[in-house]
Amino acid sequence: MKKVQHCSTGSNASVGGIESYLNGLLISLPEIYDPQIVNSLDDIDQSQCKLLHVHDAALLKSLNNQCPAVYTLHNHNIYCPSGSKYLSNQKKICDRQMSLLGCTWGHLVDGCGSRRPHTIMTNLSRAYSEFTEIKRLGITAIANSDYVRSQLIANGLPASQVVTVRCGIAKPSSPHLPLERAIHDQQHIFFAGRIVPEKGLDWLLRTMPRLDARIHLDIAGEGWAMPQVRKLAEDLDLSDRITWHGWCQREKLENLYRQSFAVIFPSVWPEPAGLVTLESYARFRAVIASAVGGIPEHIEDGKTGILVEPHNIEQLAATITDLANNFDKARAIGIAGNELFHAEFTLDIHAQRLEAIYELAIAKFHASSSSASS
Repeated sequence: MKKVQHCSTGSNASVGGIESYLNGLLISLPEIYDPQIVNSLDDIDQSQCKLLHVHDAALLKSLNNQCPAVYTLHNHNIYCPSGSKYLSNQKKICDRQMSLLGCTWGHLVDGCGSRRPHTIMTNLSRAYSEFTEIKRLGITAIANSDYVRSQLIANGLPASQVVTVRCGIAKPSSPHLPLERAIHDQQHIFFAGRIVPEKGLDWLLRTMPRLDARIHLDIAGEGWAMPQVRKLAEDLDLSDRITWHGWCQREKLENLYRQSFAVIFPSVWPEPAGLVTLESYARFRAVIASAVGGIPEHIEDGKTGILVEPHNIEQLAATITDLANNFDKARAIGIAGNELFHAEFTLDIHAQRLEAIYELAIAKFHASSSSASS
């Protein structure tokens, strides 16, 4: 009998840190996980698996009910055809349930996705197919936040079929220490993420002129919106207050965290979970984050981080200024976040919670099989 088998397509595993997440799980519980991630269920005999853990909804149609299975959502795609849950033209989060008319309108008018007819139809077909498949299978769907869980239930998945298991991340590859006064005096803040509108970098740039001129912004990331945000920075006369680092190797990222007194996480779309928060915790850095999606579920506001209203320039400026002027507060928040990380969000803790779900899924599968055969 094989161990628990992880299943994810290569295209999905390469996006948003899923590949590193899966590799971390394999290391965390080597006694229960098969060491290889399967990219196609056609490659294995499902009847010989202890359990299949699916990480890409495209693989759900290949499950044949010959072994227990669970499915983890890493994004909004299964209940949102565009995957964004964000109406860019209105600068607000989409509160619609998935529907042919509403989602088509969203693509064409509200700017939640591509306006190309073929892409719209492809997105709708994929999302409806995947959502129908998870309902048909009846297997446990693992949401990485209560926000994601609520979206699944609102779109028609039975509440009994969905469980929330918040993310875990690997510990830093090199040591980090609580904020030191010399670092705080350098007045660096840090943004790490894709350079796309929904990540809110333009909001952060528009906030910079409200801050003391000593505050310097380090930006790590790449994305298709880079020309637009760089032009915005020039228009705001911020060129000497920003360093664009582009895509960074791991150790350079670690050093950028070390050089900052706070990490700014200004997403304006509803992040399913928001791993930047946990990465900041693991590195003793205070995080200032948008109160959207699953992000608030990972932050004890005012203690392990600070939540701000999306697009609110005045509030974001006041919050950054407060930490820039208060070393003790910035250090204390970083330490509290690190304590929460070790108590709730390490990969070891996350893997143990998954193991409990596996046991329930296995018991449910065998009980169902026994009932069917009797």
